[in-house]
Amino acid sequence: MSRLQEKYKSEVIPALTQEFKYKSSMQVPGMIKVTVNMGVGEATQNPKIMETAQAEMTRITGQKPQVTHAKKSIAAFKLREGMAIGVMATLRRQRMWDFLDRFISIALPQVRDFRGLPRRSFDGHGNYTLGVREQIIFPEISFDDIDQVRGMNITLHTSASTDEEAFRLLQLIGLPFRRN
Repeated sequence: MSRLQEKYKSEVIPALTQEFKYKSSMQVPGMIKVTVNMGVGEATQNPKIMETAQAEMTRITGQKPQVTHAKKSIAAFKLREGMAIGVMATLRRQRMWDFLDRFISIALPQVRDFRGLPRRSFDGHGNYTLGVREQIIFPEISFDDIDQVRGMNITLHTSASTDEEAFRLLQLIGLPFRRN
């Protein structure tokens, strides 16, 4: 069991139960999954870029990512239906907790001029999405080994029914939000 998972069970569940007056511990929102998505639009011209993006995503998440394909053809982008345009990994259970722990304690402090995460990125159903501009903030990626700096989207899926519950859950887990 990871450090963050133990914190969730010992500190977060009692705090949320008291704050939102849940009658059962099964009502307390929890983490369902984390989706990490990296768009690689340049792969339409050079398929070798997709392999390096897959290798980087594998090192970051700890599992082999799925290649995403274009749903429609767009002539302006020289894109055909079915072309590989990105990689995506869905993390659940232990890998999710390990990734979150590394992301909160190691990767986020590496971001330049970091002032906290915005509170407005909730989707209305208790999920939170944030963007990372550089993959080099993760300790698994060596600056010398990368060919190009790529960003990624990270979506934290919770079982919370409202954004307020999800915000409080993520705040208690340790995500550093801005003080707006």
